Amino acid sequence: MPNLSRRALLMSGGVAAAVSSVVPSTAWPTSTAASVVKVDPMSLVNPEFRGPLEAVLKRGGDVALSARTLERARKPWMTGTPTPTPPYEERSIPGARGAADVHVFVINAAANDRRRPAILHMHGGGFVAGRAVEGISALQQVARDNDCVIVTVDYRLAPEARFPESLEDNYAALKWLHGSASSLGVDRSHIVVMGESAGGGHAAMLAIAARDRGEVPIAFQLLIYPMLDDRTGSSRGVPPHLGAYLWTPASNRFGWSSFLGIPAGSRVVPAGAVPARVENLAGLPPAFVGVGSIDLFVDEDMEYARRLIDSGVPTELCVVPGGYHGFDIIAPEGAKSKTFRATWNAALATAFGMNSGSYWCSQTGAI
Repeated sequence: MPNLSRRALLMSGGVAAAVSSVVPSTAWPTSTAASVVKVDPMSLVNPEFRGPLEAVLKRGGDVALSARTLERARKPWMTGTPTPTPPYEERSIPGARGAADVHVFVINAAANDRRRPAILHMHGGGFVAGRAVEGISALQQVARDNDCVIVTVDYRLAPEARFPESLEDNYAALKWLHGSASSLGVDRSHIVVMGESAGGGHAAMLAIAARDRGEVPIAFQLLIYPMLDDRTGSSRGVPPHLGAYLWTPASNRFGWSSFLGIPAGSRVVPAGAVPARVENLAGLPPAFVGVGSIDLFVDEDMEYARRLIDSGVPTELCVVPGGYHGFDIIAPEGAKSKTFRATWNAALATAFGMNSGSYWCSQTGAI
């Protein structure tokens, strides 16, 4: 799925060299699991994803995301050329009270008698990089496939803007989408929040905030390898083969520390900032959670899906064998990448009430 900022993703592997400006490097344990068996991470990569990954690594795509590399990671990068149809336009909408306007891109809007479902989309980039414009081409395809309206948000980035500023940008966009439903041709009862990586974390955060504030109903949350837990790779170690490529524990620490304004893995974090730390998940909208089996986020994503299920939230979990972070972007032509996209599109169709799609993730999550 080519929605995540490719530059932000590819610039984020390896070991951070300049995180000391955010948090002390001595805070990071390498692993809390004493019995971890060390294996060659490349041997666990699905064969159809291996060649594209090796090409990325050969080009130096494993540079860490850190204070030193952040400017480079933020350079403009288009993940495809937008097409004339479905149409899209940039708009400036009111931000939260006392905040600046928020820029959004609106895709496939049409004011007519037929109301269509809508997606509020948040881009990836580790909370510190990425731009909404970079995902327009891919989102146009999602809009075509699902006959829906999409609003993608240029929320403020960390570390310049810390929690809850970006959440408030996204919430302002959600309220605007709901309030402008008639002029956009949107069915208010079928609004979905969606994102990849940090965007998936933002979507989960937004679903929680919307539930708690009770102003805008959300029908579904589509979380693609979401970034949900600041403790991963900081106060909570991971086996070395998880997150070995492209999004590593070091990059994760930098992203979360920048977003929170305190060291990732701190004993106490701001309420609502870290979805995995929210105690009560009951009453959240149904969810799809998808992740690769060697992605740094696999454990936190599976645990979040389990907690949603335990809280009575209808949840589908898909774990792609041998998938690293962003595998579907790096190897979009792989059979399992195509099946993964078809799977979450089928989940989206069901959420939209179309009940279409013949793809299914097994109970174990393998596809």
